[in-house]
Amino acid sequence: MDVLITVLQFLVVMAVVVMVHEFGHFAAAKAFGIKVNEFGLGFPPRVVRVFRKGETDYTINLLPIGGFVKLEGENDASHPRSLAGKGIGTRVVVLVAGVFMNLVLAIVLLTGLFLFTTNEIRIGQVALGSPAEGAGVLPGDALIEVNGEQVSTFDSLAGLIASARGEEIEWLIRRDGVERRIYLEPRLDPPEGEGATGIRVEIVGVQHMSPTRSLWDALVRGVELTWSVPGLLKDAVTDWLVADGPTPFAGPVGIAQTTGEITREAGIISIVPLAAMLSISLAIFNILPIPALDGGRLLFVLIEWVRRGRRIPPEKEGFVHFLGFVTLIFLVLVPLTYNDIARIVEGGSLLP
Repeated sequence: MDVLITVLQFLVVMAVVVMVHEFGHFAAAKAFGIKVNEFGLGFPPRVVRVFRKGETDYTINLLPIGGFVKLEGENDASHPRSLAGKGIGTRVVVLVAGVFMNLVLAIVLLTGLFLFTTNEIRIGQVALGSPAEGAGVLPGDALIEVNGEQVSTFDSLAGLIASARGEEIEWLIRRDGVERRIYLEPRLDPPEGEGATGIRVEIVGVQHMSPTRSLWDALVRGVELTWSVPGLLKDAVTDWLVADGPTPFAGPVGIAQTTGEITREAGIISIVPLAAMLSISLAIFNILPIPALDGGRLLFVLIEWVRRGRRIPPEKEGFVHFLGFVTLIFLVLVPLTYNDIARIVEGGSLLP
C-alpha cells in the first residue's frame, strides 16, 4: 500500500509540474495565433481523447511520465498558422514559455509555503562514526543554519551539503533552547545507506490558517530560493565531475523514491517544496541546448538568426530532434533508472 501511495503521489506531482510547463507553450501559441493540434498528458501512444475543444484534442497517453503540446508546423513553415512560419521573436517566446511557467509555479508554491508555514529541521538519527557524530550532533537537535544560510526544507539542506563535500562547513544548531555552532566535513564517499554527514532529518512543520509573515517577505524568500537552485545544482555537478562526488541526477524511479521518503518523514506538506524543486529542475533541464528539448529548438532559432534568416531544412532539423529524443531515452533515462534501482536495492537514499 505504501508503494502504491508513493507512486500516486509521484505521478500527481509530476503531472502538475509537466502540465504547467506545457500550458506555457499552449498559452503562448494561442496568443500568437499558432494552431495547437493536441495537448497531451503522458507520452504516446494515445490511450484516449478526453475531449476536443475548437481545433485542439486533449488526450491521455500511455507513458505517464511527461506531456506535450503538438503545434502546427513546428519545423515546417509551409503549414498555415505554423510555429515555424512565425518570426524569430515569436518562436523564442513560445519556446521559453514552458520554462517561464515552471519558474512561476516554483515561486508561487514556495511563496505559499513561506507564507503559511514555519518549518524546523530536526536531527532524527546520527550514524556511528559519521562526521555529524564526530562534531557532537545529537538526535533531537534543531538545525538552523548551514554556512550562515537558513535551512527549512530537505532540498535546501541537501543542496548546501552537496556543494560542500570535502570541505569544512559550519552548522548552527539549537539544543534545549541554546544555540551553538559546530563544524564538520561532509564525506565525498559515504558508506552505503548513509549520506555525506551521516544524519537522518525530519521537518517539524507548523501550518497556520493565517499568514505568519507578510506576502512581500514570503515572495522575496520564494524568489531567492528559486534563484539559488541553479547555483546549487551547478556546484553539485562540479563536485560530481571534479571531485568524484555522488551523482546529482535521478531518474523517475529515484524521484519517486525521494517523494515517498520525504512525505513519510515530513508529512504531506513536504510535497509543496518537492514540487517546487522539481519544477525548477524541469525548467533548467529543458532550457539546455539538447536536441528535442526546448533549448535545442531554441538553438536552431538562434542559428537561423545568426544566418540572417536562412533556415536549416526542416527535415534535417526534425531528424536531429528525433536523434536527441532517442539519445535522451536510451543514454540518459535508462542509465539513471538503472542507477536508481541499484541504489534502492543496496538500501541507499537520495536524502542527506
